Amino acid sequence: MPTTLQLFGPVHLAILAAVPLLAAILAAAQRKIAPGSRWIRFGLAAALFVEGAAYYLSFVLHGERLFPYHLPLELCDASLWLIIIALCTLNRAIFDLAYYTAVAGASMSLLTPNLGEPLLSFITVQYFVNHGLIVAAALYLVWSRQARPRPGSVGRAMLWVNIYAAFVGIFDFIFKTDYMFLGAKPQALTLLTFLGPWPWYILTSEPVAFVLFLLLYLPFRPTPAKAS
Repeated sequence: MPTTLQLFGPVHLAILAAVPLLAAILAAAQRKIAPGSRWIRFGLAAALFVEGAAYYLSFVLHGERLFPYHLPLELCDASLWLIIIALCTLNRAIFDLAYYTAVAGASMSLLTPNLGEPLLSFITVQYFVNHGLIVAAALYLVWSRQARPRPGSVGRAMLWVNIYAAFVGIFDFIFKTDYMFLGAKPQALTLLTFLGPWPWYILTSEPVAFVLFLLLYLPFRPTPAKAS
């Protein structure tokens, strides 16, 4: 086994395949148990909370300050808390936001991970567990028919992401951080690599995100009733 992750190598491809497989298994299990049963949703929410908290606890245990460089301000951090709330409440407005940021954002992080740690290090394992569970949770809610994005959700999600990015951008400017890569692109090969230099990649990421959100909504768009 390689000591570092090889992009789209056997280990990476296995991880990518495991995410929708887990979602499908959970969705199938949900459909087989009593209607309204919440233990899978709550169990998944608890797992997401524990692994998310463990990441920040690791910095504390190593004597590193959380402020300002290790705060949960990345878009995937927001996706984590949104999907936890969606799992616990099935709130439709929350799911509208969680669905797009989880499936589009966290999936992109899985496809092009920004990692420089050994393959079996805590950071690498936590990274894939975190992003994988976020995506799997969103797909599970959809495939088990407990939630689905509503009409107009693409626009609302785009608006929310931009408001959140503006808040994070102000934080980045004040404290000289680089959450959401608003100040500089990651060193690793990611989608941002192909979107131009700073600050143009921030602007060009807007239509890319919009197209991704639209594609994710297409399976749920209302269709005109067939004429009888």
